[in-house]
Amino acid sequence: MKDKQKNKWTSLIKSFSYAIQGLREAFFSERNLQIHFLFSIIVVICGFLFQITKVEWMVILVLIGGMFSIEMINTAVEKVVDLVTNEFHPLAKKAKDIAAGAVLIYAIIAVIIGLIIFLPYLPSLI
Repeated sequence: MKDKQKNKWTSLIKSFSYAIQGLREAFFSERNLQIHFLFSIIVVICGFLFQITKVEWMVILVLIGGMFSIEMINTAVEKVVDLVTNEFHPLAKKAKDIAAGAVLIYAIIAVIIGLIIFLPYLPSLI
């Protein structure tokens, strides 16, 4: 019984280590993810400077987490398509373009929501 429980914990730890390895791989190899990270740092700094509310923080954190997640899903789609074929194929192009489009939509919505949150704080700078 103890061996079975130990194996569950070992399996869980392994799955977390694979996820961390994936995060590391994506961050160091994907330029767009690095750009999102830079803008996330800027947004977090602005959040502290403007002392945004708890609800605004929750929205910002969901947007940041969502942006990283969808960018990584886009990267995974691109890698799988590249694994399947090195040749140009219209379906491969569609898959990559649709995944990139999903990232673009999320990024636009995140910017709009960010502006809704931060614009009212700008007069306090003057």
